[in-house]
Amino acid sequence: MANPLTPPQAAAPASDAITGGPAEVEAGGVLTIDLAAIFANYRSLAMKVVPTECAAVVKGDAYGCGLDEIVPLLSKAGCKTFFVAHVSEARRVRALAPESVIYVLNGFTSGAGPAFMEAYAQPVINSTVELGEWDLFVASSGWRGGCGVHVDTGINRLGLTIDEVAAVGARMQSENHGLTLLMSHFACADTPANPLNDRQIRQFREIRTLFRGIKGSLANSSGIFLDASAYCDIVRPGAALFGVNPTPGKPNPMRPVIDLKARVLQVRSLPRGATVGYGATWIAKRPSRIAVIAAGYADGIMRAEAATNAAAGRDVLIGGRRCRMVGRISMDLLAVDVTDLPDGAVRRNTMATLVGGELDADAVGAQAGSIGYEVLTNLGRRHHRVWKN
Repeated sequence: MANPLTPPQAAAPASDAITGGPAEVEAGGVLTIDLAAIFANYRSLAMKVVPTECAAVVKGDAYGCGLDEIVPLLSKAGCKTFFVAHVSEARRVRALAPESVIYVLNGFTSGAGPAFMEAYAQPVINSTVELGEWDLFVASSGWRGGCGVHVDTGINRLGLTIDEVAAVGARMQSENHGLTLLMSHFACADTPANPLNDRQIRQFREIRTLFRGIKGSLANSSGIFLDASAYCDIVRPGAALFGVNPTPGKPNPMRPVIDLKARVLQVRSLPRGATVGYGATWIAKRPSRIAVIAAGYADGIMRAEAATNAAAGRDVLIGGRRCRMVGRISMDLLAVDVTDLPDGAVRRNTMATLVGGELDADAVGAQAGSIGYEVLTNLGRRHHRVWKN
């Protein structure tokens, strides 16, 4: 199958920046999203899997980066197929990419048929009950938009069982079977040595023999970095497009995308023994200077990130140097110990980097006991946003 994503067809995005959210002077922070990096990440993955088609997963508002800005960019990069979680997301993608193929990963719910018709989106069927409801809708509406089928090969979330999907394979004998995609999902692609990866590849290969004539899709972001046996007809990168490392433990092959800075509101001097924040969970062990920053859990900063005297918190960057968050994070504020910075290095209106540089989404997620995916999808809407090219 020829790959439509050849290099001459993809031009770099335009140079003008896009802004959104509250004005910078009215916001506590500035979130910068590097569109050129997303464009380059998609192209890199697309070229890696040639001649397989490279789709894009843009659920969760394009992993927190903004559907309205990201979908047109990926279309310009050559993406023809998009995966979302909900039909409401599919409706937005359809408006932004009118000629695209759109799959809804969370499947079909009874009563949602008109929404699928409006978005011209295809559900990924995840159970025999869903399939029955979908067939009933198709029979009553006469709609012929098609659907995908998800077979569970080992992750044990959504999906038909092996036996169930084998029975569905009999539909392929009908001229109007209505199936357009067979997919599954890796459980451990980010740990290449895990034997479950090979078992899932082999199982999916065997099941595909029952579905000749429609496309198959198995590889997510990390699956692309296993080997070509995982590629099938379509790969589905998501988080890797937005700078999350698809190869944990190795250098990140993706370009960083996110930079989040927040404003210092005040610098306070504390005596030894003073406490910071709700619950007085952090106590100064020396005379300290504390910078109070205009970001909190309403802005996507996880409450568990800051330090108590019993647990280490995470770092932010001020003046290029790491400083530790201290005390409990509030809805709108967090505190940082800046005692070791030179006098004058931090003051009111200094911008502290919460995500960016050496503190990329993966590093921030690890320090918070989470993952880069959660960091991205938690990005708040109160920041001034800049989509730069």
